[in-house]
Amino acid sequence: MKTNSKLSVYVHQRDCITPLGFGIEKNIEKIEQGISAIHLHESKQLSPTPFYGAMINPSVLSYRFSETKIEGTFSRLEQMMLLSAKSIKKDFGKFFNKRCGLIISSTKGNIDALEKGDISTYYLHQLAQKVGRELGIENEPIVLSNACVSGLMAISVAKRMIHAGKYDHVLLIAGDIFSKFVFSGFQSFQAVANEPCRPYDENRAGITLGEAAASMFVSKDKNVFKDVNCFEVLGEGSINDANHISGPSRTGEGLYRSVLSALKEAGMEATEIDSISAHGTATNYNDEMEAQAFNRLKLDKVPLYSLKGYFGHTLGAAGLLETVIALEFASRNSVPQSIGYEKHGVTLPLNVTKNVLQQEVNVILKTASGFGGSNTAVIFKKCVNHEE
Repeated sequence: MKTNSKLSVYVHQRDCITPLGFGIEKNIEKIEQGISAIHLHESKQLSPTPFYGAMINPSVLSYRFSETKIEGTFSRLEQMMLLSAKSIKKDFGKFFNKRCGLIISSTKGNIDALEKGDISTYYLHQLAQKVGRELGIENEPIVLSNACVSGLMAISVAKRMIHAGKYDHVLLIAGDIFSKFVFSGFQSFQAVANEPCRPYDENRAGITLGEAAASMFVSKDKNVFKDVNCFEVLGEGSINDANHISGPSRTGEGLYRSVLSALKEAGMEATEIDSISAHGTATNYNDEMEAQAFNRLKLDKVPLYSLKGYFGHTLGAAGLLETVIALEFASRNSVPQSIGYEKHGVTLPLNVTKNVLQQEVNVILKTASGFGGSNTAVIFKKCVNHEE
């Protein structure tokens, strides 16, 4: 199928469900106040010892979902995904037709079903079909499960499918839950911190896990909705560094090339980037890799932050969730604080934010990296005038 690379693609409405709150406004409010969702938990079902994590209160989730009046049985993750897409369906449901695609991003999906011995609800395609049916999406959903770049890669795939003429609009939903399976896996790597994670900080001790769901509506039509927070997807790139199953390239090669690809497609220089929402897991190798890549790109002076200190690492949801937050801050001409960062802890300079910055933000770079050498970068530009 022939693609139309000159066709513009726009991000419209966005929403999220996190341990900080239900809805984007509540999350922004808490982040602006420097409030983290990471707390010390005790749960014998998840760990024999107390641990730090960011988890949604199950009672609150159940109550909020009951308010939707949706009938049927849905897993925690399915409830989170449907709640995150609720406001988007309200405003854009009329576009949920044969010209609208659905992309579901998740690394582990209903992994808790396996822990309960119920394999029948585990498969990712089943989860995607169930969510799609409930939302009234006519087309077969696409599932993206490419480690921790999944959520951000969904935006890249949506843009490419619109360019290819497959769809006019795409609904993106990403989500993952805090599970014993994933938590024990990261513990086996000795990658879990015994305190809230501190990206790029000298005393960082590893990651903190979290759970969340996020949604986004992407369209070829700039004026499909008269919102004031429209952003154009200028360029994107996804490069695998092929370094190691769990360790990134020490020179940041995959991330470096991903950003270069995004810049080339956007037709811009690195100096035009106003802020960077980075991956920032607070592991020694990831943070150092990012420092290497961003310095090679001459982006070391651009305000940069990680949102992992607020939500923990939300796996397949991280890229989309963090994009939702990044674009909302940009719409307010501000850059959030990278919470937990106090003293510089990587070998090369980075302009990591210690406080919320108030400044003009028009062009945003969002990056993500994950196991298996995966890397993705997407560049967004604020739409100034819908009528132009």
